Amino acid sequence: METEIPGTTPSAFPTNLTNHSLCPEPEAWDWLYTMQPIYMFIICVLGILGNVFVLLVFCLHKKACSVAEIYLGNLAAADLLLTSCLPFWAINVASGFEWQFGSLMCRLVNTGIKLNMYCSIYFLVLVSADRYLALVFALTYGRMRRPWYAKLSCLAVWILGIILSVPTLKFREVKYLSEYSVTACILIYPSQKVELACDILLVLLGFIIPVSVISYCTCKIIQALHWQVMGRFSAVNKERKATVLVLAVLLAFLLCWIPFHLVTILDILIRSEILSGCTLQNVLDICNQIFTYLALSNSVLNPILYVIVGKNFRKKVKELQSSTRKTFA
Repeated sequence: METEIPGTTPSAFPTNLTNHSLCPEPEAWDWLYTMQPIYMFIICVLGILGNVFVLLVFCLHKKACSVAEIYLGNLAAADLLLTSCLPFWAINVASGFEWQFGSLMCRLVNTGIKLNMYCSIYFLVLVSADRYLALVFALTYGRMRRPWYAKLSCLAVWILGIILSVPTLKFREVKYLSEYSVTACILIYPSQKVELACDILLVLLGFIIPVSVISYCTCKIIQALHWQVMGRFSAVNKERKATVLVLAVLLAFLLCWIPFHLVTILDILIRSEILSGCTLQNVLDICNQIFTYLALSNSVLNPILYVIVGKNFRKKVKELQSSTRKTFA
């Protein structure tokens, strides 16, 4: 995700400056400096509180986490990383994009945001694959659904996320922009080809491929649930409860992130000169901001879904409350 300075070529948040748009800056940008910082601070507070709560429940509960809970716990950690980075950008936008935190924080904050983008969706790939194996191939691939394998898979996702975030770490710089009279934290790619390659990589590895896997697994999961309901199988009731939560988390993620990635794809088409026009450019600039907010909201939604939809999670919370009362009684 990249939030931009008005009048620049859009890409995901925050601030990507490689090419300057020749289109006039729309007046709709005025709301950016007042609304975005407030929204980011709200998302930050709610996201940190919610995801810390989820991690505490998973970590402090006396029973070991299931495979699905290991994946959801790592997803909460990725969301916590994102929300911890947002105050820097809220202050930055409120200051008119005047970056006040130095070159190192410019790189680290944005790398943390990009790391969340990649890790979140691949943790959802893992959790959807786990539900797929649990409901469709429970006997055949039961060995693959062990906590040790789940932890190893999560480690692999974190490493993959770090590798895919290297371009952000490398190309982020603090630079004075005379045309805006600000010292901004911006993405400066060595060439348009490198910029385009990085954006295509984001769309392919951060959206199309993982969403395809998630969609396939989700279709098979829904089919399996239908067959089990029709066959009145009760032995897998526990798996079905966990699956309902997973499906809710998957749906929330897709609703929050698909619009953002669609705008990114359209932006790539504009920079490739397949599409053109100032009206389209300005509409995409504004949509990029709105859909960025929608994507950020996902980090707050997950803890709420755990409480509302996750029966096993609510049970863990009650058991943890009970044991805490006994400890301090």
